[in-house]
This record gives sequence, structure tokens and C-alpha cells, in this order.
Amino acid sequence: MTNSIRRAFAAGTRDSTGRPGRNYWQLWTDYKINARLDSATSVVSGRETVTFRNNSDSAMRSVVLRLDQNIFRGEAPHAGAMDALTDGMRITRLVVNGQTLAVSDTAGSPIPGSTRRTTPLSRVLSQTSARIPLATPIAAHSSGTIEADWSFRVPRTDGPRGFRMGRWADTLYQVAQWYPRVAVFDDLRDGGWDTDPYLGNGEFYNNFGHFDVSIDVPAGWIVGATGVLQNPTEVLTPTARERLSHVLESDSTRTIVSAAERGPGKSTAAGTAGRLVWRFVADTVGDFAWGTSNQFVWDASSATIPSRGRVPFNVLYLPGHAQGYAQGPNVVRHALEFYSKLWMPYAFPQLTMVDGPELGMEYPMFIMSAVFAADHETGHEWWPMMVGVNETWYGWMDEGFNQYMNILSDADLEKKPYTLDSLGMSYGRISGNELEPTLMWDENYAGPLYGFVAYGKAPLMLSSLGGVVGDSAVWRAMSDYAKAWRFKHPSPWDYANFMDNALHQDLGWFWNYWLFTTESVDGSIQDVKTTGRRTAVTIHQAGQMPSPVILKVEFATTGSAIRPMANSRMSDANTAIVTWPADVWFAGNRTFTANLDFGGRAITRITLDPNGRFPDHDPTDNVWPRTLSSVKPRGN
Repeated sequence: MTNSIRRAFAAGTRDSTGRPGRNYWQLWTDYKINARLDSATSVVSGRETVTFRNNSDSAMRSVVLRLDQNIFRGEAPHAGAMDALTDGMRITRLVVNGQTLAVSDTAGSPIPGSTRRTTPLSRVLSQTSARIPLATPIAAHSSGTIEADWSFRVPRTDGPRGFRMGRWADTLYQVAQWYPRVAVFDDLRDGGWDTDPYLGNGEFYNNFGHFDVSIDVPAGWIVGATGVLQNPTEVLTPTARERLSHVLESDSTRTIVSAAERGPGKSTAAGTAGRLVWRFVADTVGDFAWGTSNQFVWDASSATIPSRGRVPFNVLYLPGHAQGYAQGPNVVRHALEFYSKLWMPYAFPQLTMVDGPELGMEYPMFIMSAVFAADHETGHEWWPMMVGVNETWYGWMDEGFNQYMNILSDADLEKKPYTLDSLGMSYGRISGNELEPTLMWDENYAGPLYGFVAYGKAPLMLSSLGGVVGDSAVWRAMSDYAKAWRFKHPSPWDYANFMDNALHQDLGWFWNYWLFTTESVDGSIQDVKTTGRRTAVTIHQAGQMPSPVILKVEFATTGSAIRPMANSRMSDANTAIVTWPADVWFAGNRTFTANLDFGGRAITRITLDPNGRFPDHDPTDNVWPRTLSSVKPRGN
């Protein structure tokens, strides 16, 4: 346990059950945003007011703003090459708790008793994370306000995909991470504020709150966004509204605006002075994103959510992409329904999927996605949109969990049995690579194996956990975990502790090795000796990570009756699975003798870790008797 989680335990905000502690708190933010898109210049300008409630027991002496658009500035630090560059976010007015700040300041303020000056505010506001000192601290259990006027140019996308936001020429825009956001202030960070810069790989960690957003676009442009449209009579045609009224009647996909319906008065209402204002409201969400185009075809359908009934979703795409998006509604519907049953019901009132240069990115109730990524992006509505994990630091709690559950969803969509076998074992081929950091590494700083650490390793870990406790037990525990932390901010320690309690096992050894090390199991069958009716199987452990000893014992088809052992189960008439817990290794022994006594039936084959759930550098030595192909030649 690190100092941060120890402090949280001592403060009672978190505890060893893995549930929120008796003193758990989190910031709450309310946003009122008025934005305008100038399609001729691709500039989005806006004015916002944020009210944030300090629910902690500490005073805030500063406030930290997230200004993600600044990653597009040439001098901004970022994890990889940036093809699209802009001037970033230009803030022209900033008022904090009634105090107007000099946003154009380039000199800084004198520091009393020193020849030095403070960092100029204009420089602070040029970064993706901007800490602003407060003249008067915001007391515990009180509120603060921020007012800001700002603008930025939406970056043009010339490559195969966008960078979480982008545009195609001046006819389609995907707008995300686009307004000044109040950073997370929580019980885990030193000083409260999450100040990690936005570098591009690690995505986000956001407060939950309420959004009231008005988006001014040219008439004839369709807008899809987080939240529920509040003024359909002002922006939609009577025909579109009538079509929408039938969406909840069935699984049928209905065209709300067709490719033939273009322009003011056809794709949208006629507007005033050639423009329309679309207003969306979203409650208990961590972010807000939107997309708009004067070319969108708008299809809509619904999904049946347990305990809620039908929930609508929208698919917006360009006419030339109709064939590519034909299966979009089926994929989105299946994902919403499958994950609602697997983890917990989808909590939001709608979902919108939009076409564009960013082929796979997620926000609350809103995904930018091609169809091939739609299941994955919809899955993000569970983590981090409902379970608000710190994806910037711990991508495995978001991307990794999602990759794991996509395996289950894909199999279900194709009506095939899922398979998690061999996944855990495959980590043995990676373990020991010096380029791999541990899962607990701050993934905002990426590294050569960022993709594997953020996306690939957690499915292997959960495959291995299924090998210890069973897959269905993992799913039940994770479902309960999701419900316990719904619209809250769990840490890795909360997750591990919760799973221990839900699974009724002390799995500290498991979490320690998978989260904090890059070790493997690397087991083998060293020797097999049969004396009378008893067989002694010597298992050797060459790795540092312990694991249960699971043997698949295959018998001759004839002979005396097989008498199952207490720690075994018969998988068929001539095959037994025998298990010893991982604690056989806890004393530090490198070998373990598995004594088999099934009566007098001859044993023909023994396999260690038959389902391939535990990381092993060389699985060929897991089988007895050895085959010629599994015997390694001696070196000279």
C-alpha cells in the first residue's frame, strides 16, 4: 500500500472492504456552457460558468483547470508526434470566485520579500493543466465558481484517424475535451488536486456533475451530443420529431433524417438568421462531447435495459458510409444489453454514435466510432463513464477491463462459446521484457509497451483470476464492484480489496504479482513416479509468481474403477481435474509433490495448467509423458 491509500484508510474515506468508506467524498461540478461553431473558420467559441462543491474536509487554496486543447500547441508536451497543430485554447476572460484575473499577464506578480515573480498567468493557461492560486481559499463543504470565455480552432485531420477530436474539412466536426474543466480534487492525491498533464495517451479522470450545454451551429447541421436534447421543437423538423416518437416501439432501426433531406427546413428546422441553438442537459456525468455535420444521416433505434425498459440510441454517419454503418445499430444494441446484464444496467437516458475522423473514442452517452470499435467504445460507458476510475494513471482499470469484457461480448454476439483459456498463460512470453512497466506505473507517461500495459495485460490477469476462482465468480464480483462504485472514484486498492471480500479469499499474493511486478509462474512437471496405485507428480516452480497447482489427469479407458480424490472433479468418465491452492508455494519451496490416488486405473497423461490460465515461459514442459517435440535439444 502506498502513502496515499494509507492516508485514505486513516481518514475513513476508503477501507479494507473495498467499498467507499464512511467518510468518502468527491467533488461535484455543475457546468453551464454556451458554445458557437463558426464553420467557415472551424473555430469554437464559448462562455461557461462552473460551480464546484468542495465536499472535502480541507480548504482549497488553489484550483486546477484542465485545458486539453492546449496539447495541440506546438510547444506543449505530449507523448507522441502531433500532426495537427493549432494555437490551443485562447482564454479571454477568467473570473474565479468573483475575482477577475489578468489572463493576458506576461510578467507575473511580485513575490513579497523576493526579487522573483510568480509564473505569468498567460503561461499557466498555455498548459494542459493549469493551477491557479486563490486569493481566498474555498472552505471545506462550501462552493466556488469559475467563469470563462474561450475559443479554439478544431484541428483538421488529414491522417487515417483523429486525435480524440477533429474535423473533415469544414463539413463534419467531432468536438471533445473542448472546454475548461475543473480537475479532480480527491482523497488520494497529495494536496488533493490531480495535476498530471494531458499528454495524449492517458485519457482522463473527471469529476461527476451536471451539464447544461447550448451549441449554436448553422441551420441544416445535425448535432449529436452527451445528454438529452431539450428543445426538439426548435431544431428538428416535424417529420423528424414524428419519426423519433416511434423509436422506443421495437428494435427496428428508423431513419430520422435521410441522405435526401439536406439543408435548413429539411434536415433540421429552418432556423433564425441561418442558425440554430441545440440545447442538451446531462446529469451525473464526468464529461460532455458532441459532433455535428451538414451531411449526417440520422438513424435511431433502442435497446432493452434490465429494470429500465427501452433506451434510445442514435447513429449519425455520412451518406457515403451507409454500408459501413449498416450493422452499427445491431452492435450498439447488443453491447448496451449485454454489458447491462453482465455488470449493471446502463444508467444513462440515451447513447449517440457519430461518424468522423476519430474512429474510436468514448464520452458519457456519446461515442465517436466506426462499427468495428462500437462494442468497445460502448463498453466504456461502464468504465470510466459510470465507474469513474483514474484512467490517466491506471488504464488497465478502464481499457483493460473493457478489452476483457469485449471477448465475452464478441462471443455472445456471434453466438459462440467464450474462451479465456490460454490468455493467462500467454503472459509468460512477455514477462521479463525490460520494456514492460508494471500495471501500477502511471500510464500517462506511456512507454514502449503502453498498449499492452493499458489494454492487453488486464484480460490476461482476469483470465488467470478465473483460473483461481472460476470465471463466473469473477463476473459476479466485478458486477458487485461496479454497483458499489457507481458514479464514484475507486482506486486499484479498492478494486483488489473488494474482489477479495466478494470472492471470500485473501488474494493479496495474486494482486501483488499481477499489479506490482512483471513476474511469471513458469511451472513444469519435473518427474512422475507410480508406486502401486499411487502416483507422485513433482512440480517445479521456476518463476516468482505463485499459482494453484492444477493437474489434468487422463486415465486408460479400461481398468479398475476411478475413485475421485477430495480435491478433484471428473470432467468426463476418464479425466480428472485435481487442484491444490497457490499457498503450497508460500513457504518458498521450489518443488511440490502432488500425490495422486485414484485407485488402480492406469494414468496415461498428466498436464499442468491444462486450460492455460497461468503465465508460463515454456508450456511444453507442462505435459507428461514428454513427447519428442517437447524435449529441448542440449546446447554445445
